Amino acid sequence: MMLGCECFCWDCIPNYDDFSEPHPFSLPSPLPHWPQGNGFAGGRIRLGEIEVLQITKFERIWRCTQLAGKAQPFTFYRPLEIPDGFFSLGHYCQSNGQPLRGYVLVAREMTRESESPALKKPLDYTLVWSSDSHDECAYFWLPNPPTGYKAMGVVVTSTPKEPEVEQVRCVRTDLTEPCETSNLLVTMKSKSSKDPLQIWNIQPCDRGMLCKGVSVGTFVCGAYFDSEEVVENIGCLKNLDSTLHAMPNLNQIHALIEHYGPTVYFHPDETYMPSSVQWFFKNGALLYSANGKKGSAIDYQGSNLPSGGTNDGAFWIDLPSDNDAKNYLKKGDIESSELYVHVKPALGGSFTDIAMWVFCPFNGPATLKVALMNIEMSKIGEHVSDWEHFTLRINNFTGELWSVFFSQHSGGEWLDASDLEFIKDNKPIVYSSKHGHASYPHPGTYLQGSSKLGIGVRNDAARSEFVVDSSTRYQIVAAEYLGNGAVKEPCWLQYMREWGPSIVYDGRSEIEKLIDMLPMFVRFSVENLIDLFPTELYGEEGPTGPKEKENWLGDEYC
Repeated sequence: MMLGCECFCWDCIPNYDDFSEPHPFSLPSPLPHWPQGNGFAGGRIRLGEIEVLQITKFERIWRCTQLAGKAQPFTFYRPLEIPDGFFSLGHYCQSNGQPLRGYVLVAREMTRESESPALKKPLDYTLVWSSDSHDECAYFWLPNPPTGYKAMGVVVTSTPKEPEVEQVRCVRTDLTEPCETSNLLVTMKSKSSKDPLQIWNIQPCDRGMLCKGVSVGTFVCGAYFDSEEVVENIGCLKNLDSTLHAMPNLNQIHALIEHYGPTVYFHPDETYMPSSVQWFFKNGALLYSANGKKGSAIDYQGSNLPSGGTNDGAFWIDLPSDNDAKNYLKKGDIESSELYVHVKPALGGSFTDIAMWVFCPFNGPATLKVALMNIEMSKIGEHVSDWEHFTLRINNFTGELWSVFFSQHSGGEWLDASDLEFIKDNKPIVYSSKHGHASYPHPGTYLQGSSKLGIGVRNDAARSEFVVDSSTRYQIVAAEYLGNGAVKEPCWLQYMREWGPSIVYDGRSEIEKLIDMLPMFVRFSVENLIDLFPTELYGEEGPTGPKEKENWLGDEYC
């Protein structure tokens, strides 16, 4: 799916309100003085043979203005105020429809003892694409690196003269990681080129807690539609400093959570509240095994849960059989609730991910939206235990909250800090959807299904008096990079099996009973709606705990 604008730059119709520069974004409140230690928020990060810092001040090179009625224009920038000894690796690009919110890394060599320097000038440049009109000219150049080196990004000029080789540096190949395109930002056409130009963000191919790729913040472009070919000549940086010195220490982690911890609002009509895991165990949750018939009580700390191994179906957790006890446990206990925090490196240790997990003893039934009708299901969507989360991504150069990932059932979305809703100082708001507990950045109704047709599963989010302040009610359960013993993981975190029984609801029968009540024009869509539900919404398999999720080691899915 293409994002951004489609530009025909020789005859753009300018909207003069769009010619003001986007203003830099800053968080609502100043950053505190973080506790001392290591290299966190020190402004620079060592990656082995090179050291990098982020540049967030730019000079405009060229603006791609919009067609009438189209999206916001894009602007291309070169980094400014590069300290002595550091060198640019490429240029920056973003839409003018958002605050100026981005960075590019600049680099310097840490040692000159190597026979092959870490950084080298390009040999020359290849002109990738140009737009040459009456008053709008832009030229996109790909640095041609020496043998054994990689370019990190594209250079843009406003004249046809080839850039000086002094403008950027290429990086020795063994200090780089392969990269891939992420967002397609803009597609442009020009009379001087028969092929359209496409602009992409780039990111390391391998991302996650154990991966070393570092995003440079640059972009790539190509006069063709095969993004895989575009990135063959471009790389990301690689963090070869095993100490991860820019990651926060334990005191700094606490300070970050206390400063940025979101306020979580549950829906005013929520029936199934969160609780602590200990409350769940203490108030009747039972452990079942495939070889046993009767469930056994679970120790308050989960110490008698089987630990390690894989989700082999040998064990599962369920509610007590007594109806009163079962219904009591389903409702949860928000007063006991706390967020379970996993802290891990992101993008090669240049960022920190603080994943905050919310536990609810029960996930309630879904509500279908079909055009103007809302149909409450009696069973579809129910399952025992619900693990949801959101993730704060912290910039390790500055300690600034950079973005937040909102987990939503089997997917989710990253939002830049400039798109968040803040309740106090720099604390964002997270809205938990009714019954399903998915995380959203703003109140409203979000559909799983076809928003275009107005058909799907409702996820309703709103403020209420049901609130959990994660900045004060949290427990750090894992931070592997700190080393053994730095954080004691709770016993229940090692339980890798299902937190609820495997149940198959006859959802199709339930929906078919409703089809005859609906207008003819929506019947076909409703019949196919069942195929849009995520697996856990049917309760076909009991949900697993945080450590069994792919994003425990990997990057967030979206």
